Amino acid sequence: MTTDTHETRCTPGKTHFYQGDGHGQPLFCIAPGIPCQHAREQASELLGLVRELTIAGVMESNPDFVWASHYLSALAKALLDDAELGMRRRPAA
Repeated sequence: MTTDTHETRCTPGKTHFYQGDGHGQPLFCIAPGIPCQHAREQASELLGLVRELTIAGVMESNPDFVWASHYLSALAKALLDDAELGMRRRPAA
């Protein structure tokens, strides 16, 4: 029997990414129930790729890489924002 009373906090699934002004339909959203620590780790991985894509896009004058980094950074931000919401939630009683 475990004595660990630490409850895993999870994403509430409330964060959506919209593609600019005037777009009412979200491009993607974060699913509820992802452990916040896992969401933060994945966001960190995405931000590492964003950095590499941005540098490659600028050095190679490749706008496709820059746009890819733009969308990946938005996904990473959504993951971090939803993880933050999950960390602030009160544990279930």
